[in-house]
Amino acid sequence: MSGFDYKEELKRIPHKPGVYQYFDKDGVLIYVGKAKDLKNRVGSYFVNDRQLNAKTKVLVRKINRIAFTIVDTEIDAWLLENNLIKKHKPRYNVMLKDDKTYPWIVIKNERFPRVFWTRKYIKDGSTYFGPYASVGMMHIVLDTIRELFPLRTCNLNLSPENIAKGKFKVCLEYQLGNCKGPCEGLQSEEDYEQNLKDIRDILNGKIGVVTNRLKMQLEDAVTNLKFEEAYVLKAKLEKLANYQSKSTVVSSSISNVDVFSIASDESYAFVNFLKVMNGVVIQTQTLEMKKRLDESDAELLAIAIPEIRNRYKSISREIIVPFKLTVEGLSADAKFTIPKAGDKRKLLELSLKNVAYFKKERLLQYEKLNPEIKTERILRQMQKDLRMNVLPRHIECFDNSNIQGNFPVSAVVVFKDARPSKKDYRHFNVKTVEGPNDFATMEEAVFRRYRRLLDEGQSLPQLIVIDGGKGQLGAALKSLKLLGIDKQVTVIGIAKRLEELYYPGDQYPLYLDKKSETLKIIQHLRDEAHRFGITFHRNQRSRKTFVSQLDNIPGIGQVTVQKLLKQFKSVKRIRETSDEELMQVLNIKQVQALREYFSAP
Repeated sequence: MSGFDYKEELKRIPHKPGVYQYFDKDGVLIYVGKAKDLKNRVGSYFVNDRQLNAKTKVLVRKINRIAFTIVDTEIDAWLLENNLIKKHKPRYNVMLKDDKTYPWIVIKNERFPRVFWTRKYIKDGSTYFGPYASVGMMHIVLDTIRELFPLRTCNLNLSPENIAKGKFKVCLEYQLGNCKGPCEGLQSEEDYEQNLKDIRDILNGKIGVVTNRLKMQLEDAVTNLKFEEAYVLKAKLEKLANYQSKSTVVSSSISNVDVFSIASDESYAFVNFLKVMNGVVIQTQTLEMKKRLDESDAELLAIAIPEIRNRYKSISREIIVPFKLTVEGLSADAKFTIPKAGDKRKLLELSLKNVAYFKKERLLQYEKLNPEIKTERILRQMQKDLRMNVLPRHIECFDNSNIQGNFPVSAVVVFKDARPSKKDYRHFNVKTVEGPNDFATMEEAVFRRYRRLLDEGQSLPQLIVIDGGKGQLGAALKSLKLLGIDKQVTVIGIAKRLEELYYPGDQYPLYLDKKSETLKIIQHLRDEAHRFGITFHRNQRSRKTFVSQLDNIPGIGQVTVQKLLKQFKSVKRIRETSDEELMQVLNIKQVQALREYFSAP
């Protein structure tokens, strides 16, 4: 911000409501904000910089010019801010990400109005219902309406003069029973308008009103012995019931409310919106927001609510939200509700369930396209779950193997960025331990591993996992302290029986959710260390067993044993090999001794 003096800028900014704009050194608009008091709000960016998060500090460092616009009210400030953000798309402003044009159902402003779907919202006096997030659901609604009520689909100018002059003739739609022929005056405007009244009620969620009206008509038709009309009305009631079963019915006591919920991570937020009319969810949408300055969920929801309500033309007075909010840009009679129980709480939980599902699905899509995103998320979750100060990018896990104290070995496996790094796996033949002493074996393996890393100047892992409980963990910690690195790494033990995680000095274990990704990574480490250790142990045991058998044959020494194994690979093949082939390595006396040894009972 060379050449920029915020104190001089503040002198010319008044204590009035308005909108402020920040520009960088190239004159590019990078942020737009609104304020009840412009001077106080702008000053807070520079005076209280210790309270700013990292991203906001970056924004402040880039400010090279400040512009502001005074307005009369906070509502005007919100409208101006909203328009400027939409027009200029400043880098550091949060914007709702929605690149789709959603369909509406429109009742056209004309005589004998048509009912159809469109993606263009035109302010011509027509009535629009929607938008519909699901095109499939929109078509179900429209098909139901067309099945229930005969309506014209042509775009003819059905003025009284044109109809009186007989300009039009009925088409195939009339012959099929889908239209009553208003073009020839065969249907009155009053009868057509009654159908539209029912359609408006259905689109507004007032299905019960339409159902009751049809039931009354059905009773009148039966009373007057109009059985064909009664049959048609009964079919309409069945279709309406089938349509209602596809709607999410909440409670008839909830007449007209908007519901909002939010779910977020470090980079993105997702806002769910439900529109409820007369006990039915008639609209649902989840939108994505890209975070700019580490905004809180409350800040993001406060931005999203007026934007979404304005976009979907909602004037509901009651707004259900998950927590307390201060939102500008709403009408004075709008009120917030934070339900704790009952039907409204169930409605909020439905919204929360939807937004959580949308977040999960969208993040999975991102992770498929960019696996690094998944890696970072898992590492951050592990850091949080295991109470670490750094991301566990490098993890090592130790496991011991022996049979009744014979052939003790230890293995260490290495994970980097939550994935196995097999080229870094190592195993140890235990040298200093006699007999079955698992703790001493662990102590030796850990000491030798990190003594070597230190000697070679290699980096230490951020996390060490010990396969075992408190005893094995204590043995590992003893070696780490001896090397002076016990404070540089996080070390935990995992006990197999209940998947308990132990920390040094903590008598109570940590239990992670059985489905958590952190526990799955640790289990993978443990299982991989066990597999690698067992494989090495079997190889060692086999090789030593074979060698000990050959060592017991009189007249055959260590050098000859090694030659035999190199030539024939195994004791089994040595036993099955002919004397002539054995003579390539052994003399006649050694061959006889070998045959006598293996033929002995």
